[in-house]
Amino acid sequence: MKSISRSRAMCEWDDFASAAPQIRAALATPDGPPTPPFILLSEPGITASEQRTCSESWTAARRLAAAPLRARLDMRFDLSPRGRICVGYLSNDFHDHATAHLLVETLEAHDRSRFEIRAYSYCGLEGAMRTRLRAAFDAFIDISALTDVEAARRIHADGVDILIDLKGFTRGARTGVMMLRPAPVQVNYLGYPGTLGAGVCDYIVTDRYVTPPSSSSAYSEAFAYLPNAYQPHGRGAPPRAAPSRGAAGLPAQGFVYCCFNQAYKLTPFIFDLWARLLEATPGAVLWLSAAILAEGNLRNEIRSRGIDARRLVFAPHLPQAEHLARLQLADLALDTAPFGSHTTASDALWAGVPIVTCAGDTFPSRVAGSLLHAIGLPELIAQDFDAYFDTALVLAHDPPRCAELRAKLAANRLTTALFDVKAYTRALESLFETMWSRRLTGAPPAVIGAA
Repeated sequence: MKSISRSRAMCEWDDFASAAPQIRAALATPDGPPTPPFILLSEPGITASEQRTCSESWTAARRLAAAPLRARLDMRFDLSPRGRICVGYLSNDFHDHATAHLLVETLEAHDRSRFEIRAYSYCGLEGAMRTRLRAAFDAFIDISALTDVEAARRIHADGVDILIDLKGFTRGARTGVMMLRPAPVQVNYLGYPGTLGAGVCDYIVTDRYVTPPSSSSAYSEAFAYLPNAYQPHGRGAPPRAAPSRGAAGLPAQGFVYCCFNQAYKLTPFIFDLWARLLEATPGAVLWLSAAILAEGNLRNEIRSRGIDARRLVFAPHLPQAEHLARLQLADLALDTAPFGSHTTASDALWAGVPIVTCAGDTFPSRVAGSLLHAIGLPELIAQDFDAYFDTALVLAHDPPRCAELRAKLAANRLTTALFDVKAYTRALESLFETMWSRRLTGAPPAVIGAA
């Protein structure tokens, strides 16, 4: 499965169609090596139920090993009522990382009269974001030198009531700490768009668009529903003035489609659709995030579809503020599938750029749709890929309609729910209080939150 992951990162698609059958065969072979769950998120045709099967297979041996170890640790919990609920956030992304950019204003908005907020970090990268995050927590504990057992002991000794895992199965995750169950309540939140499987977390923070109640059997965690989009994003400072198109590497004229998702989210089907949009929009370019391993392959792929490779423009990595400034030059963002835009979608909307999406049936395929609902633009959620193509093409060829949509986005950006960090944080804290109340009374995890 490593070869599949590397091929996706390089956009090597010669054997793309054979990947899903390989994955399904691996899931059906209990004695074989487990498949990394993250791979399945970007694989077309894989269901949320298959993603759960994969997650539980991936963790089975470690969960089995963790059970007696946890018994020996004898971590008993104090379940008496207290003045403040202690919430611990576990991550190695407490630095200049997409998760930190999304979450920092929520952390800063927590009500410290009701919650004690602690960070458990296992990444040593310093910088301005790290400094800001340190100030956002009541305590910032570096566990990078600790083993999973030592980290679990520290979390337990600190009296953490609710432990939030911000990583899931993404790179650098330490789900081994979560499997030792050092806190009375454990929550899967933000970092991984899917289930972690049985025995890891009690709840997953989500919303009713991303994970409708009908999808509950595909998740081991109980749904903790926020009233609008599950994804946090504050308003912060408005984007800086946009640079010139030339300074951003864009041609002086022509419609700019963009997608700043990582290369592994691109698929041949989506790329076919984008090539058709370029063919039908003379002078347009497709603006993509720089991907050194993939750029040559993507140029070859676009040529093979009869499109001049110069119509692909690759944007180098920039600090967040500079990226948001240049992002305003795009006319329309295009979502990927089945692993869609997450942080990149909220970045686009904050920069005033509409995004067209086609929602699927899995968590990662529905996030952009969730954000569009929360900002009052559900008309950009296509019911199928024909409608996705038609919506994007109409906006590219109808400047008044595109301008009208951008004006609506500009008005909604500061008046709708998506970027209202104070309301978001209060709703999240309400979920934490309900989780803790249920634990104090001995009630098992169950669906909580917005009706």
